[in-house]
Amino acid sequence: MSENTTAAIAESALEPGTRILVTGSAGRLGRSVVTALAEAGHEVIGVDPAPGTPADAAAVLPADLTDLGEAFEAMARFRPRAVVHLAAIATPFSRTDAYTYRVNTQLAFNVCEAASHCGDVERVVLASSPTVIGYGAPHGWAPSYLPLDEEHPVAPWNAYSLSKLAAEHTMRMFAAADGDRVRYAALRPCFVVAPEEWHGAPTQSGHRIDERLDRPELGGMSLFNYIDARDAAEFVRCLLDGLPTLANGEVFFAGAADALAREPLAELLPRHLPAAAPHCAALAGTAPAFSSAKAEALLGWRPKRSWRTELSTEV
Repeated sequence: MSENTTAAIAESALEPGTRILVTGSAGRLGRSVVTALAEAGHEVIGVDPAPGTPADAAAVLPADLTDLGEAFEAMARFRPRAVVHLAAIATPFSRTDAYTYRVNTQLAFNVCEAASHCGDVERVVLASSPTVIGYGAPHGWAPSYLPLDEEHPVAPWNAYSLSKLAAEHTMRMFAAADGDRVRYAALRPCFVVAPEEWHGAPTQSGHRIDERLDRPELGGMSLFNYIDARDAAEFVRCLLDGLPTLANGEVFFAGAADALAREPLAELLPRHLPAAAPHCAALAGTAPAFSSAKAEALLGWRPKRSWRTELSTEV
């Protein structure tokens, strides 16, 4: 990242005490985002009907944001300057497809609609998903190249991944409508690992981290991607600070600097995804299948944590 870019981000950074509304504040990623933003000195408002929002939040509203009226009330009550939208049905096939698609798309639209009409909101970050790329499709999928970046073609094959791609398009629609009055961006966080999951708590897939390492077939479906929730939260903070320096409506991958695998992906991927074999030579050593180079180049963000340093030996 150039010195000019660094200076521009520093100049555009949110000042301490900024009120930021975080939807899905009790979730696997939301908890770490609330804590990271509070530690940066911001006033964080959590919005989640489920319990579990960290005490770092200045206030918590248990609102149902699929109701547009409640979304508007949340914005009107707290009048935040920035919004981080993480609330969603978080995993494919955990609910019916129709429900997952309806809830996730309605949430994205309602949050953007309410934020757009609340005159105080200047910055909005939405959570998308790497699943929009299309890996794991039951009738086959092959990458166009490796590592995967934000320019790679998307090919969602289930309601969850389609709902996340729809959220990206929703964000871009509002960015086009609002111009520079409100700045938008989306992140595609890799498989989020909460801090307690390094010590044996079940992950979002229901398996422990050591099980995903010991049984590569579990991680093979997702190309062995992952990110520590605290690193993802730090990315959210960096993205909020840097939004005014970016083109409106940008999308970013955010992943760990290595793969969630004991073997190099150049050797492992061809066994679990033969169609990737022609491109695997580009993955040297412990390199992951997903690139976060864009986030580093434009925001100066780099992940700090790896399963090699975080995984408890007592699991």
